[in-house]
Amino acid sequence: MADTDKSDEIDPRLLEILVCPQSAGPLVYDRENAELLSKKAGLAYPIRDGVPIMLVDEARTLSDNEAARL
Repeated sequence: MADTDKSDEIDPRLLEILVCPQSAGPLVYDRENAELLSKKAGLAYPIRDGVPIMLVDEARTLSDNEAARL
């Protein structure tokens, strides 16, 4: 994603209140991949048009390397 593309930016205040729907754990914003990452659940939730899609069915599983970096 180009640095000038702001369509998947998240309001920092929103990040303070969002939690993983599966684990209720904190989320880490991955700006480069437009995802919210949950280390506790091992899931990455997509952000589409600036809206976090907080559905477990829409999340992808983090690789072992991704989870280790969190």
